[in-house]
Amino acid sequence: MLVEDRIIIENKTVDTVQPIHEAQVLTYLKMKECKLGFLFNWNVPVLTKGIRRIVNNL
Repeated sequence: MLVEDRIIIENKTVDTVQPIHEAQVLTYLKMKECKLGFLFNWNVPVLTKGIRRIVNNL
């Protein structure tokens, strides 16, 4: 998901977030030349535990 051409949000429903998931978001950031992205894992009891902030060259 792209928000206002500045922030990329990737939604997942996995048991655990793997490094490949973070690399996927970083690739999207580089392709769109964005600086900020978030990886949401919806398969957690508390949503705040499932949010990862990923930055590109900040």
